[in-house]
Amino acid sequence: MLRTMLLISPIYIALLWSVTLVGNTKKYSNPRIYLGWFMLIPFVIFLSHSLYFAALTNIYPYFDIVLQCASLLVFPAYYIYFRLLTVDDKFSVKAHYRYFLIPIILTVVYAIAILFTPKIEFRTWLFNERAYPDSPNIQLLGILRFIIKLTYLIQIGLTLLGNSILIKKYGSKAEQYYSNEKDGKYNNAKMLNYSIIIMSLGAFVLTILGRQLLVSKELIICLGWSIFSLVLFIIGYMGITQKPINPTFDLVVDNLYSEPIDMTNISQKKILQKLLTEFEHNKIFLNSHLNILDVVKTIGSNRTYISTIINQRYNQNFCTFVNAYRMAELKRIFLENVDYTNEALAKYSGFGSVNSMKRAILSQSGLSLSDWKKTLIKK
Repeated sequence: MLRTMLLISPIYIALLWSVTLVGNTKKYSNPRIYLGWFMLIPFVIFLSHSLYFAALTNIYPYFDIVLQCASLLVFPAYYIYFRLLTVDDKFSVKAHYRYFLIPIILTVVYAIAILFTPKIEFRTWLFNERAYPDSPNIQLLGILRFIIKLTYLIQIGLTLLGNSILIKKYGSKAEQYYSNEKDGKYNNAKMLNYSIIIMSLGAFVLTILGRQLLVSKELIICLGWSIFSLVLFIIGYMGITQKPINPTFDLVVDNLYSEPIDMTNISQKKILQKLLTEFEHNKIFLNSHLNILDVVKTIGSNRTYISTIINQRYNQNFCTFVNAYRMAELKRIFLENVDYTNEALAKYSGFGSVNSMKRAILSQSGLSLSDWKKTLIKK
């Protein structure tokens, strides 16, 4: 009973997150929606595995090709998710088909080999790889299955490396866009990559051991599928809150930041003056969801200029710049209203939530909220 529950648990988790993440396509970000569709791939994989381990010899053979295809697609598809977080605006077949070419070609060749294999030989071989050792068709299937496993293992390494490079290269972009400390960091993205590492290690071990060896190994199945279920849950949970790391997908900005802006220029002086007016007099930072595009629309300028002015003039990114004003406002409100609740302090200073306020305080002063209050009262 326990074995059956564990075998089907990742199926339900993948389906649950698929429905949850897709949600409202008009409201949710492209990476989140894509991750919802991505969850259908592990859904198919674990559904196929459950049929195999349940020894449903009449049903599983129809799923074997689907399983091999889904297994080859899962890591390229996960890499595309990280591209949507960093460098790509949206998923499109035209832009991303090349990542699926090898999996599709291998699947088609594998399917053709199955068509030329006698039905009884193929069905027997699926559950006993030592059957029909002299059959040329079975020998070909064995070679193709080995190539599929090898390709799968190579994909694991390439995906982990590719995701890490994207996070490292574009991780700082979020702080140039969001004003919330949590959104500005990319810890969730790192966790998403670590999660796939854990799943990859488990998949690597199971791939090397082979499913036929695992059929009678209850402990390994229970442990492995518990890990898979946990990792799928973590990926879905993190995917809900993870916003695009590079939400504007402007890859030319890196070069523009290296070119100093001449603040003696009249038009640039006007931009700076408008920026200070919006923050110091109109207190635009009180909008807890403020991002740099909101500032651009208000000032009527260019996102690159706004970012560069903040970077070069104040030696800060957008997130730090906004939260410096919120911290100053928080300090003023607290000293005038020491009896305010933490929720009220966060609301009236622009943080929006107590957790966001705590993160900003810790980031700026290195103190917890309570210690920060005590320090102000003493002074």
